[in-house]
Amino acid sequence: MIKFLDLEKINNRLRREIDLEIKEVLDSGWYLQGEKNKEFTDNFAKYCGVKHCVGVANGLDALNIIIKGYGFTDGDEIIVPSNTYIASILAISLNGCVPVLVEPDIKTYNINPDLIEAKITDKTKAIMVVHLYGQAVQMKKVWELAKKYNLKVIEDSAQAHGAIYEGVRTGALSDASGFSFYPGKNLGCLGDGGCITTNDDELFEQIKAIANYGSDRKYHHIYKGINSRLDEIQAAVLNVKLKYLDSDNEKRREISKYYRENIKNPLITLPETYDESAHVWHVFPVRTENRDEFQKYLGENDIQTIIHYPTPPHKQMAYKEWNNLSYPISEEIHKTIISLPISPVMDNNDIDKVVEIVNAYR
Repeated sequence: MIKFLDLEKINNRLRREIDLEIKEVLDSGWYLQGEKNKEFTDNFAKYCGVKHCVGVANGLDALNIIIKGYGFTDGDEIIVPSNTYIASILAISLNGCVPVLVEPDIKTYNINPDLIEAKITDKTKAIMVVHLYGQAVQMKKVWELAKKYNLKVIEDSAQAHGAIYEGVRTGALSDASGFSFYPGKNLGCLGDGGCITTNDDELFEQIKAIANYGSDRKYHHIYKGINSRLDEIQAAVLNVKLKYLDSDNEKRREISKYYRENIKNPLITLPETYDESAHVWHVFPVRTENRDEFQKYLGENDIQTIIHYPTPPHKQMAYKEWNNLSYPISEEIHKTIISLPISPVMDNNDIDKVVEIVNAYR
């Protein structure tokens, strides 16, 4: 079986370095808010090209805390893609704000910047972009709208560690960005983890406190905060894996390029990119009309796949008030999309087999 993502193999490459880092944490007796956390957040801020990075417990918390930090609240509107994982939208709802959905570009799957302005009202406070599947949103129009209407820009960078737009990495393309380090991400830890990056000095101080029970110093609470911290073991693991992120992303680009040059089946719609060197291919999504049949066929031929995602947010029970709404582009994507295996540990035999089996599908 060609696994969709062989996490055991990915982590075993670095086992010796990871074991040594974890041993240092265990031997230190310090498991939260310690030197490993500081080392990783400093390194990741430098990697992204920003002044500040705060480690948090997961990607949803990262977005939630950004919105809390800016003080957005009941009735405030935040524009967000209709084609995204539900966490992007949940973070808005958790703060009592109103998610305003905007359709994607069918070619890139990211929010269509040309459709944003029509959704801006006097209640709009921010635009949340999601760099879906590893490709950065084309940000120029987003920045222009934010300046024109005095809006904040928030990035959901959970799937785009290291992706680039016009020479700038995700995490530095907005007022603040939330990252997830869930194990399956391009930069993944061994459990849950996340962070926030920003150049906003005032926001940095606020989110540090909010993530730590609203406390700016021990037993002194200035906000109604939450408990969301990146633990020392996960920070230690991420310190190791960050060193290999660029080379891992380059391997993903090589596989993607090979797939896109060699998969010739007219029943399969391949993903597009506007900049080959900037996409980090968190997943390799293709579309086909008979998606479930195609997935069954691949499974019977020992190729594991995942659907990202089978049901759009506006059709979920969690948002039943939206169930009668129509977002046809998102619905088409969610009905037809399926992700093929792509990872930095795939060998040439596996890559060739995926191409061969996909091309033989009828």
